[in-house]
Amino acid sequence: MKLRLDVDEMSDDFFVNTRLLGITATTKNYQFCIQLNNNLGFDFRLNSEYEIVLKKKGRSYYFSVYQYKEPNTPLVHYLYQNQFDGEYLLPEFKHMDFLWLMKHELVEDEKCQLIKQIVRNLNGVQMVVELTNEQIKNKGNMVF
Repeated sequence: MKLRLDVDEMSDDFFVNTRLLGITATTKNYQFCIQLNNNLGFDFRLNSEYEIVLKKKGRSYYFSVYQYKEPNTPLVHYLYQNQFDGEYLLPEFKHMDFLWLMKHELVEDEKCQLIKQIVRNLNGVQMVVELTNEQIKNKGNMVF
């Protein structure tokens, strides 16, 4: 008997109770996290355990993931670097520099709008948009 891993189902499960923002910004990832932490009162930190490695064209590409867990709530924020050395974590969003995943608790519209507004006003940020699960073609790339 052969067992098969259903990656699509696993990806769908990973994205239950999530919201995803795409962010275009001219700042480096660590500078962007410092701005987020200072302006939102968050504590994003690099989580090397979740670094995503994609192998393409005989090379490895590394995508950093920063994490912040809100105190006294199951909500966790993950900030993914979308670009590394000319490759993209989500190639369908090449114009996005960062992907912000809010996971483990559904974030209300008001809170999501507030976060988008604050991020939009940060230095170097050009665009912040909410992305829907249907728009993501390479969901498996974000699963850790």
